[in-house]
Amino acid sequence: MNIEIANRLLQYRKSNGLSQEELAEKIGVSRQAVSKWERAEASPDTDNLIILAEVYGVTLDELLKGEGEPKAKSEEKNDTPDENTTYVEDRRFSLKHGLHVNDGENKVDISLKDGINVEADDGSHVYVGKDGVHVHDGEKVRAYTENGHIMVDEEIERNRKKRKKIAQRIPVWAISLGLFLAWGFSGVLCGWVLAWVSFLLIPIYYSLVDAIYKRNPTHFAYPVVCVIFHMVAGIMFGEWSWSWAAYLTIPIYYGIAHAFKGNKND
Repeated sequence: MNIEIANRLLQYRKSNGLSQEELAEKIGVSRQAVSKWERAEASPDTDNLIILAEVYGVTLDELLKGEGEPKAKSEEKNDTPDENTTYVEDRRFSLKHGLHVNDGENKVDISLKDGINVEADDGSHVYVGKDGVHVHDGEKVRAYTENGHIMVDEEIERNRKKRKKIAQRIPVWAISLGLFLAWGFSGVLCGWVLAWVSFLLIPIYYSLVDAIYKRNPTHFAYPVVCVIFHMVAGIMFGEWSWSWAAYLTIPIYYGIAHAFKGNKND
């Protein structure tokens, strides 16, 4: 589509007092599709051009060739409904345009061409399609995908790092020391012989925090868990002969962890 037609579509929409979301709802496409038309990044097909002409009350020649000026419809848009306003739920489905549902407050559009669009009455919006995933909270984009990576806005990232620092400030070493002394002096569960395992909680805790906040399970100190299992099974129950097999699960764990990690950078 050339830029002149794109600008004409933009002017007709504005002169009719429609937002991109409202126009998309009327013709059964996504807001992203309307935006691309008005930026000359894509062209509406013939069916959509006919619908656009009907919505704007013009002919196809006026829409495409600019014959005549964009004119507003006689019915003015009123954003504030009066007490007699009645909302009728809209449900439409076609093989071409997909599923469209509008209950007057929330909107759902699903199609093979434009993906999945969900809009709530509070302004929040979720889009899933060929352009990736976008999550909008009604004020600004909070999360989206780019080149296969999940991106979050700076505020979310700051809050995530802040929570991680708080978690890392917990004195796990002191908790482990207290557990070690209590376990040893109590004499239960083999007493001092096994109490040293308490200190292994330190790398387990901090590696778990790191794995959670980096969204990377490969950062978790799983081998330490295997050591604890081997020592407890051997010392407490004398099962040295088979408990060593726990170490064989280490490559299995990291193989699964790398699969979940996918292409995400460390």
